[in-house]
Amino acid sequence: MGSAAPEAVRAQIASGQLDPVYLILGEDEQWKLALAAEFEQAVDEGLRAFNVARFHGGEAALGEVLDAARTLPLMAPRRIVIVSHAERLLQPARDGKAAEQDAAELEAFLEDPPQHAALVLASAPLDERRRLNKRLLSRATVLRGAAIETVADAQRWIRTRVQAAGKRIDPQAVRLLGERIGPDANRLRDEVERLLLFAGDNPDVSVQDVRDVAGPAAAYDNWAVTRAIERGDAATALRQLALALEQGAEPYMVLGQLAWVARSRLPPPRIPQAIDVVFRTDNALKRSAGDRRQLLERLVVELCAAAGAGRASGSGRGRRETL
Repeated sequence: MGSAAPEAVRAQIASGQLDPVYLILGEDEQWKLALAAEFEQAVDEGLRAFNVARFHGGEAALGEVLDAARTLPLMAPRRIVIVSHAERLLQPARDGKAAEQDAAELEAFLEDPPQHAALVLASAPLDERRRLNKRLLSRATVLRGAAIETVADAQRWIRTRVQAAGKRIDPQAVRLLGERIGPDANRLRDEVERLLLFAGDNPDVSVQDVRDVAGPAAAYDNWAVTRAIERGDAATALRQLALALEQGAEPYMVLGQLAWVARSRLPPPRIPQAIDVVFRTDNALKRSAGDRRQLLERLVVELCAAAGAGRASGSGRGRRETL
């Protein structure tokens, strides 16, 4: 089918005239997943439970995915099948008879895809020398994320994302953040989203914000997040949360710790509201209603506000009430 811009594909989604197979390629996981999720809009909201199927490439078999795409839609003209981390299906860790059979089945599917379904594959960049990937690239509508290969690319991305959020960022802050993170698309997005969350209603992102929120952290301390929340120090709490998650902390274990903070370490008048925020976060995590890291970051910021101290004094901004 060839390459397409996201804007052109969004127009297809709005019109309901979808191609049979889409391949979303890039290093930025959140961009890929957000774009893939937009395909759900092609199905009436009340019928999505019956006509939208989601798979994770590390947990599903390719045969299951293709069977889901072949299944006729129910009370709707279109069925949507979305696969995250599709590279794990397209480039399995081990070759063998099963992998060969999967490849043959996918090639047959690509030759004559059902017209009632749209198969959406969100994948890391693929080895385009492999026969199956070549075939897929030639038959699918391909969307490629912007490449972030140098520090300069990272800095351009930072400026674009902050401007898209309706804020301004100090050029020195852009330079500092780009140099500290480099061309790591996923970490770059995480750091910028955390900065935007920390900025709140303030229209400017400063160098000090970068130093407070994205600065290098010391070795992770299991109780550093708790102590920072008790102080109302959102910058340190966000930084320590990021370090915990990067070192493999399980989101639900982190949520359990934050629930303990809400029950035990906040001013009594704020506890009921804090518990309610923890409950909403727990529901969102269970329903996969958002990125896990961002859900926990938002909870941390709200608990810091509930602790009564607001932002860290180094940011130069006043207290925020978010609960």
